[in-house]
Amino acid sequence: MVDSREPAVRWAAAISNTLVANFTRGKLEQLLGGYVEQLLNGGVGEARQVGRSMVEHDLIASATLEQSLTCLSEHTPVTPAQLAALAAGYAEGLRDRTLAQQELSRTAAINTMRRAEAAVRASEAKFRAVFESSAFGIVVSGLKGEIIDVNEALLVMLDYKHEDLRKMSGRDLVHPDDRAGLRELTKQLIASEHDNIRVEKRMVRSDGETIQTHMAISVVREEDGTPPYLVTMIENMSEMRALQSQLVRQSLNDVQTGLPNRAQFLGWLEGVAGSKGPETLALVQVDIDGFRGVNDAFGHEAGNRVLMHVATHLRAVFSEDVAKVARIGEDEFGVLIKDPQDVRSVVALVEDFTARLEEPIWIGSHGVGVTTSVGIVARAARGGDSADLLRAADVTVGWAKRDGKAQWALYDRERDVHDKERYALAASIPGALEEGQFRVDYVPVHSLADGSVLALEAKIVWDHPERGVLCPDTFLGQSSDNGMIVRLVHWGLEAACRHAADWHLALGARMPVLSIDLPPRLCQEPELVAEVARVLDRTGLPASLLRFELHEHLPALLNDDQLDELTILAERGIGLVLDQLNGGNVGVDRLRQLPLSGVKFTGSVVHGLDEGANRVEESASVALLRWASLLKLPLYAEDVRTAAEAARLGQLGVTGGQGAYFGPPLSAAEVSALLLS
Repeated sequence: MVDSREPAVRWAAAISNTLVANFTRGKLEQLLGGYVEQLLNGGVGEARQVGRSMVEHDLIASATLEQSLTCLSEHTPVTPAQLAALAAGYAEGLRDRTLAQQELSRTAAINTMRRAEAAVRASEAKFRAVFESSAFGIVVSGLKGEIIDVNEALLVMLDYKHEDLRKMSGRDLVHPDDRAGLRELTKQLIASEHDNIRVEKRMVRSDGETIQTHMAISVVREEDGTPPYLVTMIENMSEMRALQSQLVRQSLNDVQTGLPNRAQFLGWLEGVAGSKGPETLALVQVDIDGFRGVNDAFGHEAGNRVLMHVATHLRAVFSEDVAKVARIGEDEFGVLIKDPQDVRSVVALVEDFTARLEEPIWIGSHGVGVTTSVGIVARAARGGDSADLLRAADVTVGWAKRDGKAQWALYDRERDVHDKERYALAASIPGALEEGQFRVDYVPVHSLADGSVLALEAKIVWDHPERGVLCPDTFLGQSSDNGMIVRLVHWGLEAACRHAADWHLALGARMPVLSIDLPPRLCQEPELVAEVARVLDRTGLPASLLRFELHEHLPALLNDDQLDELTILAERGIGLVLDQLNGGNVGVDRLRQLPLSGVKFTGSVVHGLDEGANRVEESASVALLRWASLLKLPLYAEDVRTAAEAARLGQLGVTGGQGAYFGPPLSAAEVSALLLS
């Protein structure tokens, strides 16, 4: 279910500058929130009521309806039919409001005429002004249909002149098929105690064209017994309905590109998912890479040119007989293909489109390149879910962007399921922390010379109630994407420091160093130094007994301020070890800027030293370790699996090792037993 508050706030922001009524922001959001609930929980009838209610609350500026329809179509799951009904209700409300005001004016005017007959000529002038300036056609007629007077609006509506109407009866203006019914209604009105009725009848213009009209017929009864006469106010419904159609069309199309907008695109998706939809479909989502950068660098006009550039090529490749194209977001386009020949044919169209974008567009003297990331979803259509289809397309575009942008990706259900599990894990981390499902285990780092414990590497472990014990690699990567890694590592750092502080009290100078991973996301925290200082102060662990392990790619990711933060930590006695070196290229210049206290190797560098290892891999491992010895820093090895690996590492100057050869990770209680026994 969609929360009505957020759409109401967006709606209020969109129309606040268009209001003529005096609303506080809070009252406006409360009123619009009620409207959103009506729209989400009802159908076209409720939408029509919302339109009428907007008029009743004086939301009547011309821009208010336009902004409302645009905002609702983009930010609420309302249907095109509801938007049309809202516009119709709005138009009806304006009409009734105007008619009511005109009828009040008419009553005052008629009374003024009666007083004018008693020589109050000033009042007659006021009535004449209202009569002539009215936007609605007005005809004053006798009970037998003779025309007494008409205003200019009626003459324009029916394309007659005054002298033409003097020769005609009011019935001559009505469509022949409607004359009898209108005459009967008029008789009933005169005979009743009511003063007015409203009906829809057809009228005939001078050129023979038929128009649909709304009539408000009032009978004016004189107090002196003079025969009554009729005053009829007439609205051209054909024009009103054309206006309604125009409003709906504007609400379903993007102003900038001329393409259908998201609301209309959603309607298409709902249609193809029905029982009468096609057998199969393909949904293509196109995201412009770096669109915000173009806006920031060259201005919004340049961004608009990029949008038109992409839209033009989409229209050219995905013609109307092949697919339907829409703009579904700020820099996103959607393409719906019904019953595609096969996936390969869809891919061919996508590649044709991306190839057309290779030629840059010129913004002044700048040739700006435009690339897109494209997600393709091909599946059975009938019985599907439009929201799930859009989600799958969005996920697939995300894969294309993460894989390097400027390319397309094909939806993979298994990958999606796997990603959803990872997202679900990351999203549930706050609750798991509250329930105490996390703990810190330790991997001892042993001296390769005498086997003593040099360090304890802390690992955050999740004791999941359904999936069992999860190692850090299962959830830390995704928690980095959603920002939860900051909270989680802060918790793990403090828990590990408390354990280490207790062991230090018992062991004194024999206490091994506590080592813990410092992910790149934490290194970019502006309060890193302050937070580490607070943890050390709360737990009582000396800074010299804490060591952070940094990812091998970190030096290339940090700016100068972040490097300064790490330097401050090192100056306070905290060790920094570059971790996970496995033979890739390392930026030596950047490496020298880090105040490192050690380097750790893993993967092929370690396994290349095992018995029976490939000679090429072995020589590469030896060369890398000898190069590392030139750094004059302690060297460490991770994932040591065999005695042969441990022995060769020791011979090549590696100080400490960890891994399966030395035993599994230990709980805090097992570490206590190991260190204090």
